[in-house]
Amino acid sequence: MIKKEHFILSGSKDKTITGDLTYDDNQTNQPCILFVHGFKGFKDWGAHNLVASYFASKGYRYFKFNLSHSGVTDQKPDDVTDLEAFAANTVSMELKDVDTALNYIAHTYPLAPVYVIGHSRGGALVILKGAADERIQKIITWSAISDFSSLWKKEQEEQWLATGRIFVENARTKEKMPLNSTLLEDFNAHQSEFNLLHAAAKIKIPWLILHGDDDVNVKFSVAQELAQAQPKAQLQKIKGANHVFGASHPYKATELPAQLLEVCEKTLAFIKNASL
Repeated sequence: MIKKEHFILSGSKDKTITGDLTYDDNQTNQPCILFVHGFKGFKDWGAHNLVASYFASKGYRYFKFNLSHSGVTDQKPDDVTDLEAFAANTVSMELKDVDTALNYIAHTYPLAPVYVIGHSRGGALVILKGAADERIQKIITWSAISDFSSLWKKEQEEQWLATGRIFVENARTKEKMPLNSTLLEDFNAHQSEFNLLHAAAKIKIPWLILHGDDDVNVKFSVAQELAQAQPKAQLQKIKGANHVFGASHPYKATELPAQLLEVCEKTLAFIKNASL
């Protein structure tokens, strides 16, 4: 039977990390998968729970969590409502949160292999971790970005630093979401460390890059750029897929969208291939 357990961890800047583990209690010796959501995303967005059930049914413990400054609260788990937390987020804090989640998995299941999936900006975090963290056996990036600064416009930076805040639009709700200049300051202070193409070149573990060729948010050419940086990575195109592989929020269907199912199947095949 597929079951879900919830956990709470201590996140960055006194914020909490809320997460859940989906697994099949009839199976033993289950490897672990950690999923990292993207910018403006969260663990219960769209079809994420169906994805968790898919991997649990295949014999994996599937962990997903809200980054501490995702802006999602326990009171409203299905939307970004804590805009002050969202505004205060930085890449450094997100990396710390991912490390905290990995520590939790390693402590709870010390003998289990760990595979990490990241979507969009979460994929960028996974690239950085994959280049440096020996606890991870394989990484899989879904619609990953290749540059953190691609999430804002270069011409915004001077005003951003001067005023301390810019706003980005939530494409789904049309809400203007604030970003404090601490995000830019943190990125500028760690530009070498946060260079995703340099990190990609250092990845020694198996890496699967999955990307839709109809992604208007992050072009397929970005996936090609990542694959060129690390020729040993496997790049697979999801034909006709958008940035979220046919999912949406809220997602009311009981079956995965066809393209997201394809992504899950390709991810599973990659994880199970012992020769990689």
